[in-house]
Amino acid sequence: MPRQLRPVELEFLTTAPVRHVFAREVAAPPETVFQALAVDVAQWPAWFTSVTRARPTRGGTGRVVHLQGGVRFEETILAAHAPERYAYRVDVTNAPGVRALAEEWHLAPAGSGTRVRWTFAIEPRRLARPLFRHGGRGLRRSFEAAVGNLDRRLSGTKA
Repeated sequence: MPRQLRPVELEFLTTAPVRHVFAREVAAPPETVFQALAVDVAQWPAWFTSVTRARPTRGGTGRVVHLQGGVRFEETILAAHAPERYAYRVDVTNAPGVRALAEEWHLAPAGSGTRVRWTFAIEPRRLARPLFRHGGRGLRRSFEAAVGNLDRRLSGTKA
């Protein structure tokens, strides 16, 4: 059943009740990573294995993302500042336990590559708080696998 979430803006990324932040370096330059994140949205399933389908909407100001297990997000892009910032919020989802959710990908030069930092910011419903507070390990594994896959994809190497 679709649930309308509370609309949040960029400040939520620093004020959310639950935040998880992960970082990793990749070999590709920030411009290339930004292209993969913000422009080649339909290609996310090729490197982010939790994502089964993704497509831009509303002329690129939104996205629809499907995850494994049938979870669906309708999102609004909050920032797409090439080559350093890509952020979005979830407006509608079928996932239970969520009041508000936003994510940010921050890209910074690291030698000839990029330091990728992902912020997952959420306001869970009361009963779901422990799940999201202690869910950092699963999110970290998902992030590490996705960014590792992206790194291999962008550098043209195999797993």
